[in-house]
Amino acid sequence: MEDYRTGGFTLPGEAGYEKLTLELARKWGADVIRDSDGTKLSPEIVEAGYRIYSTICIIREHNAFALAHPETQQQTFLCSDAVIAEGDTLTIDLLKGYFAEQFMLNESEASIAYWEVWDRTANALVPRENWSYAHGTITVKEARAYHRYTASFLCYRIWEEINMYNHTTNHWTTEHLRQLDPRNPLAWAYLKDYLKKWCEDNPQTNVIRLTSLFYNFVWIFGSDMRRRSRFVDWASYDFTVSPDALDAFHARYGYRLTAEDFIQGGKLQATHRPATRPKLDYMDMIQQFVAEKARELVDIIHSYHKEAYVFYDDSWVGMEPYGPYFASVGFDGLIKCVFSGFECRLCAGVDVPVHELRFHPYLFPVGLGGLPTFSEGGRPERDAMDYWLHVRRALARQSVDRIGLGGYLHLTQGYPAFVDAIADMGVVFRRLKALHAQGAPEVLPIRVGVLHFWGRLRSWTLSGHFHETDMHTLIHINEALAGLPVEVSFLNFDDVRKGALDGVDVVITAGREGDAWCGGDAWKDPEIVEKLTAYVYEGGSIIGAGEPSACAGGDTRLKLAHVFGVDVDKGEYACHAPWAYTVSPCDFAIAEKDIPVTAGVRLTDPQTQVLLEKEGVPVLTMHSFGQGKAVYMGGMHYSAASARMLLEMLMMLTNTQGLSVAWPSDPRLESAYFAKSHTLVVMNNSRESVETVIEGPFGETKISLPGERTVFVEVEHVPAE
Repeated sequence: MEDYRTGGFTLPGEAGYEKLTLELARKWGADVIRDSDGTKLSPEIVEAGYRIYSTICIIREHNAFALAHPETQQQTFLCSDAVIAEGDTLTIDLLKGYFAEQFMLNESEASIAYWEVWDRTANALVPRENWSYAHGTITVKEARAYHRYTASFLCYRIWEEINMYNHTTNHWTTEHLRQLDPRNPLAWAYLKDYLKKWCEDNPQTNVIRLTSLFYNFVWIFGSDMRRRSRFVDWASYDFTVSPDALDAFHARYGYRLTAEDFIQGGKLQATHRPATRPKLDYMDMIQQFVAEKARELVDIIHSYHKEAYVFYDDSWVGMEPYGPYFASVGFDGLIKCVFSGFECRLCAGVDVPVHELRFHPYLFPVGLGGLPTFSEGGRPERDAMDYWLHVRRALARQSVDRIGLGGYLHLTQGYPAFVDAIADMGVVFRRLKALHAQGAPEVLPIRVGVLHFWGRLRSWTLSGHFHETDMHTLIHINEALAGLPVEVSFLNFDDVRKGALDGVDVVITAGREGDAWCGGDAWKDPEIVEKLTAYVYEGGSIIGAGEPSACAGGDTRLKLAHVFGVDVDKGEYACHAPWAYTVSPCDFAIAEKDIPVTAGVRLTDPQTQVLLEKEGVPVLTMHSFGQGKAVYMGGMHYSAASARMLLEMLMMLTNTQGLSVAWPSDPRLESAYFAKSHTLVVMNNSRESVETVIEGPFGETKISLPGERTVFVEVEHVPAE
């Protein structure tokens, strides 16, 4: 019998806890030991016979150089808080309200050349001759009384954001680390020399774990604890900017970016908003720059006969793993921290030799939300299991090569239930991996195309982890899809124009009016509306959630209202009588509590079937349109029940039978049938014991499964009569 207790596991070691490190390496079946942010490995650990990962955040831990050459530090645009003019002059304190330990104004001429002052009341740029700067403030003359004014300016980021988080949350007391900008030639030469020397000084390291590359996701702290985190976006490019970058953009594209291209009225370049053409050009430039510089680092690492893995979090901006330049870097592996299933699928589909997941909770006293984990009041084994229930279902669909943890290993002392839980997860992971190696699990002949502004570039993700994007319906849909036996692809609106709808059976579009997930102004293009209309009319299917295809202007709010048979009323229909309806029976189980209300939904066609209403509002409808069908949902919250509902909805829309995938009838259970190895994997996503019968190509098999457990059942295929 194959031993599933060892291999494919990366353990965070810790000097001073050698005995614990080696004990847990054996218990968890580790074959790799790594250091973590804030920990080191001792010679006893390094020489214990394991492969060694070493963590390098290439742009930080260079404070002496940064202080000697402050112009090499990374920068960002910020926008001042608005000031109301009381007369014809006013002053704006630029950094008022910002965390003083994070930012320092860049007062150079090259920087100030890009600064702007705006009359936000009039939406007008204040002429340069009407304002002046001195000592951290801007003075505006010829202002208009009672108008709102803001100033946009460049500043250095003088505290690397992950280090800042650990100091402010986990009470670190070490030196505040700064970050260097590789676009600065002096900094880049220094960083390459640093990496070469590091490789020479650390012959024991097998894999350099770049954490991550150059530019951190945007995380802007405020001075008021009531609003400590003023802005956070895991995929924004705002922290890549500098006068050098802006000049390089002008030289390349022939037009100049302005501060307002980044500030955008104070909203910044949030990923949840559709991008402007200048932003898309800028992103492309940064992605090429990051790939070119990363390739140089990988070449250095390879020249010392080491492998280069990259951590897809923290300073990953510009390193879009589904973008056009990622593969050119030549990484040997990608590591993704995961809380959810969609993050597993994101990692598993990237074009690299090795895919590794870093599980949560991280071995810190408190978690990202500030709640205790490995400290008084914490239940890390419960946290780990909650995340695992999401991760496991995705791993059953698509395999990765490795799993692991990070942080302070000594914190596991006193938490034996957590230690046992991780050991059990390691066994299940290895068994799933072995099954995938023999052949992929069976899937239904259903091709789902998720349509949003970013398309394949942002496959599976909505910028951030599940707990940070929870309010967006589409991330709940992605999470459900991550564990379903269907084929999933991600499309943007250019793909639609180029005929990509021919390759999908069901289109899913979800979001709110104006956001990137709905599509924004893309719905103003008649060609998009025409192609989606024809797609459904000629037999395709579409699922819309929230405010799908919403865009102001025209005779309907939803540009596909004629397809969905519903529209969203934001006051335009105040004097119009709505269609009366009755609630129709449904052929699939409705996860009623997981469908929220979207205000203002009303029928546009009396033939639209209302399958569920709440508060007098239709929240689940179905509409036949030509030869196809359209389903509308007010939204969706992920749960085992809503994932099952989505699967049954897809099967209903495509007239697909589910026998080939041996899907359990009880929605608390999910399964994966590996026909090549004659193995049925059944997972209980609830905390209750479940007994059921599963029917598949192998006939029927009875399953009795305790809460949250996984069972591997060997079955024999039953030939059709």
